[in-house]
Amino acid sequence: MGLNIQIVIDCTRPHELADWWAETLGWSVEPQDAAFIRSMIEQGFATEDQTMTHRGNLVWREGCAIRPTEELEAKAPERRLLFQTAPEAKTVKNRVHWDINLAGRDKDEVRRELEARGATFLWTASQGPHSWHTMADPEGNEFCIS
Repeated sequence: MGLNIQIVIDCTRPHELADWWAETLGWSVEPQDAAFIRSMIEQGFATEDQTMTHRGNLVWREGCAIRPTEELEAKAPERRLLFQTAPEAKTVKNRVHWDINLAGRDKDEVRRELEARGATFLWTASQGPHSWHTMADPEGNEFCIS
């Protein structure tokens, strides 16, 4: 029996970071259902302070997910990243990170594009003929591009 997983990223501003990663990967932010959120408040299952307005839409304050655009309608998406709030700021290197395959694009060009959008270049490394740049997203989470 196979199991599905999603990757969860702790952060301070989940909606902004989800927007950043959706643009970076060419994915889409999952829509949140404002009517459902309002009904949860009306029924007493949630409170107004658990919500916020982001880009003109009522959303849950604590989290936001992205997935490939072609999987937005899937009930069980194969690939999903969930950004959720964490009470503490990031202080040490991630124990898990992801590698972005550039599909033939020039990694120095992509590095410049990502830096212009708020990423930070950390270092370049190589193993044999393969090299990559290690970067950090706007909240400091490490990832590699190659």
